[in-house]
Amino acid sequence: MYRLRFFLARLWCKIKGDDEVMNRFYRKAGVTIGEGCHIYSDIGAAEGYLVEIGDNVTISNDVQLVTHDNSICKVLPQFTDIFGKIVVGNNCFLGARTVVMRGVTLPPNTIVGAGSVVTKSFTEQNTIIAGNPAKVIGDWDSFAKKFGEYAINISNLTGEERRRAIIESAERTYKQ
Repeated sequence: MYRLRFFLARLWCKIKGDDEVMNRFYRKAGVTIGEGCHIYSDIGAAEGYLVEIGDNVTISNDVQLVTHDNSICKVLPQFTDIFGKIVVGNNCFLGARTVVMRGVTLPPNTIVGAGSVVTKSFTEQNTIIAGNPAKVIGDWDSFAKKFGEYAINISNLTGEERRRAIIESAERTYKQ
């Protein structure tokens, strides 16, 4: 039933163009979500009440928030799980296919690079973390300096307007 409700909420979100539809869906599942969040993954952990997301957070596609670990039952058969709360601070970005493990806290203004596995908490704000396991790889000032000349604004553009803006800004596209 959850999958059907998730599918319908995601469909309604796309039709209406309103990210708040998904935020309300997750709040009903017990997740604490701040204002102005953009969530493009199914973050409906079995223990939604162990997930706290601040304001202005973007969670990209295929991100997993893992609030429990059943492997303890192999080592200590009398127990079934280890649980941990996941806290994502205000103004964070979690890149595509990131995995955030139980017990992790991310401070405000953290960017997590795509494909990262976050196994421990971080305390310093305005940082960029990435890797497996994730570690600090940069800060916001160096990121802005390195990529600022490639940035464009496509907010509030239709699909065709967006395509045109990107093509017309071809000289500003990033090249490896």
